[in-house]
Amino acid sequence: MTAEMKTVGEVLVDLLEANGVEVVFGIPGVHTVELYRGLASSKIRHVTPRHEQGAGFMADGYARVSGKPGVALVITGPGLTNTITAMAQARQDSIPMLVISGVNRRDSLGHGRGLLHELPDQHGMMKTLALYSHTLLNPADLPLVVDRAFAVLLSGRPGPVHIEIPTDVMALPIESKPPRPAAATRPRSDSETLQKAAILCADAARPVILCGGGALTAEAEVQQLAELIGAPVVTTVNARGMLAGHPLRVPASPSLKAVRALLRAADLVLALGTEMGQTDYDLYADGGFPELRNLVRTDIDAAQLARGPQAALSILSGAKMATAGILGFLPGHVAAKDGAERAELARKAALKELSAKMRAEVAVINMIYGALPDCTIVGDSTQAVYAGNLYCDAPRQRSWFNSATGYGALGYAPPAAVGAAVADRSKPVVCIVGDGGFQFSLAEIGSAVDAAARVIFLVWNNDGYQEIESYMVDSGITPEGVKPSAPDFLMTAGAYGVPAERLADVRDLPRVLAVAAARSGPSLIEIHQAKTVGVTA
Repeated sequence: MTAEMKTVGEVLVDLLEANGVEVVFGIPGVHTVELYRGLASSKIRHVTPRHEQGAGFMADGYARVSGKPGVALVITGPGLTNTITAMAQARQDSIPMLVISGVNRRDSLGHGRGLLHELPDQHGMMKTLALYSHTLLNPADLPLVVDRAFAVLLSGRPGPVHIEIPTDVMALPIESKPPRPAAATRPRSDSETLQKAAILCADAARPVILCGGGALTAEAEVQQLAELIGAPVVTTVNARGMLAGHPLRVPASPSLKAVRALLRAADLVLALGTEMGQTDYDLYADGGFPELRNLVRTDIDAAQLARGPQAALSILSGAKMATAGILGFLPGHVAAKDGAERAELARKAALKELSAKMRAEVAVINMIYGALPDCTIVGDSTQAVYAGNLYCDAPRQRSWFNSATGYGALGYAPPAAVGAAVADRSKPVVCIVGDGGFQFSLAEIGSAVDAAARVIFLVWNNDGYQEIESYMVDSGITPEGVKPSAPDFLMTAGAYGVPAERLADVRDLPRVLAVAAARSGPSLIEIHQAKTVGVTA
């Protein structure tokens, strides 16, 4: 029997389908059209952003909500460099992202002939950022390369991976074989190490559990362990919403004095799936994070275990397997009785520690969840989001995430919210974005319209970069460059046919949110920090 022959682009689409890809975010160009050859006849949906950075951020938001890798398809040169910021955010936040790009002809690489979209060394540039980057020089290698890309995404600490396909390779015929999904292999700790961790848990009188984004898949096991040993559970930004409503939850930042006091008093701290990075643990760079006694640290990445605070015991394992393993050595354990009391005291003290302005902003966030309990809030680097990152009692995991930690990219939220809405059409997405940050990606309103995404763009207007202005003033620097002019956001939304409303009183927010959430497409609401009554203290 003669084997079926397809082009590299067509086989690529088959391989993406085999690995569960349902959506691709991208902007087609002359240097990628051959990769689109099989896309229209596939089951994969294509969503077109207005900028390749938006493609990356959409893939990021999609991955955070769906739990699956987000895929971006971009052209050679500027398409790829436009995507780098989004890849860096994904790298910092451990978000699985596959970026597929073109690259110039194989016989031109490294020669500097001034070809369209040429870079001196595109692959070399991407190797500094991506967890894995490969140039497909041999068309027959495509299945192996895609298999390795997904294996990297699914087996270790997630992040961005990159495949580039030369323009003269894309249309070449290759044998089409039945595609298979990549196999994921995750590290699992040995029983002796898990038993040591269990003994430390059993002996602890004041245990505390720290959960990062790597612990999201272990929520049931974490709750069982926390209840078993009586441990308050502190969640970082990317884990916010774990153990929602549970008396042991502490949905507050470890950068707060109240949470640090809880950790300082602990005789055991079990850190699960958290890199323990500065933007979560020392946001104000004051060096005040305490030295932890009996730190037991679990991470899927051996290199990460070697960074950060020194642990009494390190466990190379995914959080779910590690927690389940520890539980196996704790039958009949009697929990410490004051865990819920310690958690409640930490929650109250953390919220009280916030400024009156921040508490008012947290109240608005609570108002959003109160009006739309099933919504997902996607945030940009803006003041209300900073407040929420310090304290946000989200109703479930994956319902609160933003770019104000890690890489800290502005303009993230609008496209990421579109990706989140595409990932789950059953829930409305509220995009909290400042007037400054929104102008980085304002045109993605059009992408939301095209995708019929249920995104409510909540513009937090403070007439410029107020966070930076305040920092300048506090540092004795005359503010400069912090008052960029903003468009009339209602008129901008109207130009795209998007319903919009400016709030006079924050008490109107629940009503306006309910109306917006009932629509099948996007909406826009503007809150002005000075002109909307009740929005801030």
